[in-house]
Amino acid sequence: MATAPGNPARPMEDWAGATDTAVVVLDGLSAPEGTSCRHGTPWFVRQLGPRLLTHASQPEVTLRQALAAAIREVAALHEETCDLSHPATPSTTVAVARRCGDDLQALVVADSSVVVATTENVVDVLSDSRVDDAARSESQAALAAPAGPERERRVADLVRVQQRLRNRNGGYWVVQADPDVADQAVTRTWPIACVRHVALLTDGATRLVDTFDALSWPGLLDLLASCGPGALIAETRRLEAQDPRAVRWPRYKRSDDAAVIDWTP
Repeated sequence: MATAPGNPARPMEDWAGATDTAVVVLDGLSAPEGTSCRHGTPWFVRQLGPRLLTHASQPEVTLRQALAAAIREVAALHEETCDLSHPATPSTTVAVARRCGDDLQALVVADSSVVVATTENVVDVLSDSRVDDAARSESQAALAAPAGPERERRVADLVRVQQRLRNRNGGYWVVQADPDVADQAVTRTWPIACVRHVALLTDGATRLVDTFDALSWPGLLDLLASCGPGALIAETRRLEAQDPRAVRWPRYKRSDDAAVIDWTP
């Protein structure tokens, strides 16, 4: 397991944790505009992560139930002091996997990923593409804009549009304060006997595949198996440093927070 900030001068907004039977990564979403929550995204993921991990480690609870319970508990911590209905209230993506009886179970909300290699040499990637489909034209405009102030302005426009589409039908889903979002999570199950290798990654850790095109998903798992999560993040940082203005590989941030769990259930 490894985590690393994209910008050491800013608080870390990713989180990772594990028990003997469950693993969780969270990618907190930065809010460029003000929010009525005084706690902020780093606090939110640090509160949600351990609670989700605890609930997900209980086999009698479904993963959707575990997520809903964790959301409910964190909301109760600050609903008296913060306006949790504000569109920019702290939010996060979620990826969780667990060994439960004879199964490997996984759940994702938004664009963190669960990558599973099977004994049949098949690699399955579980993610939630709805976030990519929302505001697609604004996303393309942001990535096509010249690096610098123009791209920053386009990204801010994109975030405003995304906030309007967030957590509603026809848009996409992230975890904030409403436990009903758990019902919208994407889930999948594999027979545990067929699972060889599992990785959970936030999108700052999948760039070698989906941004830089430097590795395939099997290649990413091979790198994890041979060198570990820290090496994956280090290689990501090396390529980011080769393109500091995000010209060769257009992206919203030069470097992003990254969290990786390499797991054999």
